[in-house]
Amino acid sequence: MAATEFNKPPPLPPYPEMIIAALEALKEPNGSNKTSISKYIESKYGDLPPGHSQILSHHLNRMKDSGELVFWKNNYSIPDPNAPPRRGRGRPPKPKESLPAAPVAPPAPARPRGRPPKDPSVPKPVKPKVSTGSGRPRGRPRKMAKPTGGLGGLTEATSSAAGTPRPRGRPPKVKAPLTEMSVEN
Repeated sequence: MAATEFNKPPPLPPYPEMIIAALEALKEPNGSNKTSISKYIESKYGDLPPGHSQILSHHLNRMKDSGELVFWKNNYSIPDPNAPPRRGRGRPPKPKESLPAAPVAPPAPARPRGRPPKDPSVPKPVKPKVSTGSGRPRGRPRKMAKPTGGLGGLTEATSSAAGTPRPRGRPPKVKAPLTEMSVEN
């Protein structure tokens, strides 16, 4: 029993302590990335648990969220108390003002959907008529009524020469008359 106690490696310190020690030992000006922190911990403490990289990521994220570490350009560093806070990408957050709470006014009634109805007391504006200048009305001319009393202007002599009025459209196809030869075959 005494022999097993001598071969047992010393217990590991908590991960946050190992991370802080790694950052202080590495002393990189812009901070250290996750792989360099992991390599330092592996070289110093040797025997690590099987899920070391997941445990390290978990503790780095927790320390970053709590403010113990600063994450900037994929590097972790110990925050300097005298340094101004670094801004990331995007618009900075609005400053929170600590003003005394003003009395809250009751909200206005909800407006109904759609366009509001027109006020009947307001008279409609009169649109001036636009003239084209030629004295003729705009647009397509009105259809003329069919003349009554025949062909209007044609005399009977000319109308008989003209024959019946030609129907509209394409003339029908004329079928060839059947002959006796075509019936015999």
